[in-house]
Amino acid sequence: MAKADAKTERPILKSKIFLYVTEFFSGMAVMAAELGASRLLAPYFSSSQIVWTIIIGTIMIALALGAVFGGRWADRDPNPDKLYFRILVAAVWIALIPLVGKYLIIAISGLLIVTVSTNFLVIAAFVSCMIIFVPPLFLLGTVTPGLNKFATDSLEDNASVVGRLSACNTVGSILGTFLPTFVTIPAVGTFVTFLIFSGLLLCLPVVYFLAARIRRVACAVSAAVFVASGVFSPMSGFAFWENQSVVAYEGESIYNYLQVKNLADRTILSTNVLFGVQSVTMKRPGLTGMYYDTALAAPSLADKADSALILGMGTGTYARQLRQYYPDMAITGVEIDGKITRLAGEYFDEPSDIDVSTYDGRAWLAASHDTYDVIMVDAYQDITIPFQMSSTEFFSMVKRHLNPGGVMVVNMNMISDGRGSINEALTDTISTVFGSANVRTADVPGTTNRELFAKTMDIGGATTAMKDGEDMDSLSDPGTLETRAYDRTHSHELAATMHDVADRMETVDDPREKTDATILTDDKAPVEVLGMRAIDNIIAEQAGPYRELLKREGIAGLLKAVR
Repeated sequence: MAKADAKTERPILKSKIFLYVTEFFSGMAVMAAELGASRLLAPYFSSSQIVWTIIIGTIMIALALGAVFGGRWADRDPNPDKLYFRILVAAVWIALIPLVGKYLIIAISGLLIVTVSTNFLVIAAFVSCMIIFVPPLFLLGTVTPGLNKFATDSLEDNASVVGRLSACNTVGSILGTFLPTFVTIPAVGTFVTFLIFSGLLLCLPVVYFLAARIRRVACAVSAAVFVASGVFSPMSGFAFWENQSVVAYEGESIYNYLQVKNLADRTILSTNVLFGVQSVTMKRPGLTGMYYDTALAAPSLADKADSALILGMGTGTYARQLRQYYPDMAITGVEIDGKITRLAGEYFDEPSDIDVSTYDGRAWLAASHDTYDVIMVDAYQDITIPFQMSSTEFFSMVKRHLNPGGVMVVNMNMISDGRGSINEALTDTISTVFGSANVRTADVPGTTNRELFAKTMDIGGATTAMKDGEDMDSLSDPGTLETRAYDRTHSHELAATMHDVADRMETVDDPREKTDATILTDDKAPVEVLGMRAIDNIIAEQAGPYRELLKREGIAGLLKAVR
């Protein structure tokens, strides 16, 4: 069908407005799918810069290939029916992502975890993007060259037409960026967001084909698939394998996927990484059995225990523990995700008298002039610490907000030792700020957590006058730490725990004596690469036996073992 014939036989194309509207919604759908991709992948692979790079890279590949092939197809066969059919297929594909995407991700991950020995998260995220998002975005990449074929009347106005099409695509992309992030995902979630924008896109080919009185069956089937996905997608969440009777809440904020589970002895919060626990509240008073118990050594190590600041408040687990054992302590919390703070009050019994600011931890410190006896840094972003909260500049800022003899405790979420590990980099960085003699670490039994304690022994370059027993060497003695904990809290349970923590405390190497120490700065802090490497090591260790089983007994033996 020639271009002139197309406009004659398809009256809807006589007006260029419909072509520009098509370009507008096509650009919107591309960006909405990209934003949706980040939220769909985040619970399984994190929302790190690495995952974002994979998403952007694969989508750009799809769009580039679509532009090449779209131009070639438009020149060889300038048939608008085929172009709008490709849009129809892309819209239906995107509409199906909420229904089948999560199952594909788990299937891909399950296959790769027993076959890939290194870079699992990178490879799994890349393969998931290629299978789930590349096909529809490749089809949408063919739209612009195809529309240009029908919107251009002569070479004299070709540049103007291309400019208008580009403008429509760009404006649509802008809305497709802001609306999901600030409106639809926080309000109705990722699944419904996919449906909203795929539905808008679907309207274009449906209107086109109904106006031309062709492909009515295809339109009806597409509408039926869209409705089916809309009905069945919300029936299972991201963690569809979970016992739904224990899932008290599942939703999303601007920053995170959020899941609250109500278990027999505790209530827990998981964020973007489904298989971790970010906050917990026990249903009976006492210790949690998690890293918070080890972190409670900070008030005993500090010269005083009158005030505490928590950067990365979460649902207030550490604050509740401090309030239980140090009821007179003044506690301040900072949490970037306001929805987590709201969940804390609804599901986790966060004390209402604790002031919690909804702010980035570093930005909050920069604006504050207050000082504290204890500062807890627990601001994890998925798999690792945000780079701006891992540098010498940040830890120097924390040090300035500590009182003389104050203690910073940092939760390092992955035990990853050895040269080039993320924990070595963080430890070396903190040691350059506080001095290695004033830093101790303690692994948390049965977990992948490690707590780092750093005590201020100088303020503004002047050494503080220390009393006997206040330096880290003497405080690390089990008897001393146990006694200080009991004297301050009168809790035999906590005192016994502090004796155990002191037994686990280890000194750190002086980074000045290393030739290859990694010091993280605002300019260079590759924490996500280091964190990804640590997760790969954990996955390799956990999946090792299954890989060996697969080699010995094949897929049948593996399936039998995991049943």
